[in-house]
Amino acid sequence: MRSEQTDGSSPAQSEFEVSKNISSAEQLPVLEAIDSREQVEVRETFQAPSRGFRFWIIFLAICVCLFLSALEYSAVSTALPTIVHDLHGADFVWVASAYALAATALLPATGGIAQVFGRRPCMLLSLGMFALGSALCGAAKNMNWLIAARTVQGAGGGGILAMSSIVISDLVPLRERPIYNSFIGLTWAIAAGIGPVVGGSLAQQGRWRWLFYLNLPLTAVAAALIIIFLNVKTPRGSFREKLARMDWIGNGLVIGSASSVVIALTWGGVRYPWVSVHTLTPLILGLIGLVFFLIYEVNYAKNALIPAALISNRTSLSGYLQTFIAPILTFTVLYFIPIYYQACWGSSPTRSGVLLFGLVLPCGVFLLVTGASIAITKRYRPQLWLGWALYVAGMGVLSTLHVGSTIARATGGLALLGFASAILYASTYYPVLAPLPVAQNAPALALFAFFRSFAGVWGVTLGTAVLQTQLARRLPADFVAQFPGGVSIAYSVIPSIPALEEPFRTEVRAAFADSLKVLWEVMIGVAGLGLLASVLMKGLPLHTQVDEAWGMEEEKGRRPDQGDIELQNQPRY
Repeated sequence: MRSEQTDGSSPAQSEFEVSKNISSAEQLPVLEAIDSREQVEVRETFQAPSRGFRFWIIFLAICVCLFLSALEYSAVSTALPTIVHDLHGADFVWVASAYALAATALLPATGGIAQVFGRRPCMLLSLGMFALGSALCGAAKNMNWLIAARTVQGAGGGGILAMSSIVISDLVPLRERPIYNSFIGLTWAIAAGIGPVVGGSLAQQGRWRWLFYLNLPLTAVAAALIIIFLNVKTPRGSFREKLARMDWIGNGLVIGSASSVVIALTWGGVRYPWVSVHTLTPLILGLIGLVFFLIYEVNYAKNALIPAALISNRTSLSGYLQTFIAPILTFTVLYFIPIYYQACWGSSPTRSGVLLFGLVLPCGVFLLVTGASIAITKRYRPQLWLGWALYVAGMGVLSTLHVGSTIARATGGLALLGFASAILYASTYYPVLAPLPVAQNAPALALFAFFRSFAGVWGVTLGTAVLQTQLARRLPADFVAQFPGGVSIAYSVIPSIPALEEPFRTEVRAAFADSLKVLWEVMIGVAGLGLLASVLMKGLPLHTQVDEAWGMEEEKGRRPDQGDIELQNQPRY
């Protein structure tokens, strides 16, 4: 695309200015061709708008919502052995996987629901489901009840994550978003930091149910702020018309396929051998189903959950791959380093939560540093490459831990992973959105949240599969024989390991340490895949505009229909 330069501007500037006025389909290849390493600097003036009181209250409400989700998710990791012990359960992996599965299965639909029904109703629905699930978790009488309640809670938690990103993208342009995302990430880091301590403390006192009940008042505060202040434009149309615009076939495919994959990952190596028909059948069918889901969405769906433009350029594709891989590593560490502390060192749940500060404190600091660096340099690739290198190094340090390792070595490895987690959490957002027009923010961010949540499923279940497969080989046979449920039950006796008689105590601790060593070695390979995926992305300019169709309603001088959006003029999702 060339034009005569009559105003003295650089060719790169002209190309970028023209690209703003072309269609979305034409814009993608233009933006993909602009590589920050080769282009002349785009001389574009941009001044951040001032933010009023209502914006900051909305931002506060979003932070409260995310604090809820992160606090609950991270707190369960240290309380899980105690919960499993009290409820006499065996399928402990589903306490985590049910939450992540429900969030994942419904996330692709979140963008469509928000686009058709509006932002505020979708956010309130998510908060309501999260509160209901929390209340049911607190009242659980057995493991089946708890797993079902976690499913409801996960559906709400996933919606909260997606809607928080969508609302921020409606109100803040991408160029200005690094600082806001840093504070959102800091909120998540603070909640993730105190969550294990809160969970461990409540579990140690036999009050783990309050881990879920504490969500209720915070949810009420967040909902009240959303109701009062989140007055954004809403689509018009009847409820029936809006339902007709949803992609029911796509939702059915992704829910069924994701569930099939998680079932296979949960059973493999624990209930059935990895090569058995019980494991391979749901795994293969689930993966094939996900492939068909993508093919259907791109080529046949009239109300597509995933428009083809989202994955048809290499920069967004690289961003999505990195978004999927990074949480696998983070959730693996969050869930299994407390197991190392409790099983190998004999730490209490509270102490294992405190020791996680080695991961969380560096993460909080680097979230702000990363956001500031992107805001100043307008680049995101150097940060991502550094993050992946730190992930490889951090997992390498963890792979050297054994029963007698020092706190300094374990904390050093966690610090490296904290830096890496912060950088990846704050940065994968930008290669996903930079090549896309702002009108596609909602489906793009819903898919972004889907990959991040689905990675949580893989992180927890894959980690559990590796750990239990290794434990089955390494635990003393006489010890495992004491439990009819095998290794699954053996996991639930972690709080009792310090009271075991010798030589069982030393042998069991060594078995856990050696099994976790294999897990960290597997994660080194996963981090290497993330580094390779990051090579695909290009460095593109960050948008300076927002989608005006979803801005806040005017407080004064507003016509009765000014805040509404014609349903028939909206993209179909």
